[in-house]
Amino acid sequence: MKHGALAILPLALGAAIYGFAFGLLAAQAGFPWWGVGLMSVSVHAGSSQIVAVEQFASTQTMLGAALAGAALNLRYIGIVASLSDVLADISFRGRLLAIHITGDENWALTMAERAKSPEVGAPFLVGSGLVMITVWTLSTTAGAIIGATLPDLERFGLGFAFTAAFIAMARGLWRGKPQLLPWLVAGAATLVAVSLGLPKAYAIVAGTLSGLAICVILRRAGGRSA
Repeated sequence: MKHGALAILPLALGAAIYGFAFGLLAAQAGFPWWGVGLMSVSVHAGSSQIVAVEQFASTQTMLGAALAGAALNLRYIGIVASLSDVLADISFRGRLLAIHITGDENWALTMAERAKSPEVGAPFLVGSGLVMITVWTLSTTAGAIIGATLPDLERFGLGFAFTAAFIAMARGLWRGKPQLLPWLVAGAATLVAVSLGLPKAYAIVAGTLSGLAICVILRRAGGRSA
């Protein structure tokens, strides 16, 4: 666990920066600091939290915010499936904890280290995950506390923080050219849905499902050609 906790520190620093920015804007959107902290520790998914808060702030609809966040979290189905070997030798409760604290950063780091040394497993994932969820929760809560005492950040041009943080996290998810077509299709489907007047939350769902559909088609085509 110590190895994982130390290895994730550089990534945790980056998460703290955009976590603080998220907390600032969430407070400006009307979320109490304790609500931001509770959401961070229970949801623990930065991109979906950003989109859900922005959606709720603009529409005041809980369902739309939940759908927007859930759509971005669909990728965790594949992430959790990829951890079957890593979590094979720990208890059921241990698996639940490991799954909950698994994020994009510590999952990617664990899989990279495991590729170098097959002995890297659940302790590394859990150690790095505990650091990430702690840093994320503390940074978002701190941002929300400070954000509640500041004037309207939009007046100072700081409203871009939602978009900037989301772009930073999206960049971290990029895995190379094989993802280009699904990303383009997802983006195009989202833009079309928005242009047709569909609420942003449902547009995100439409884009996500379109991207996933392309991934399935490409994998099946690859399997047949092999």
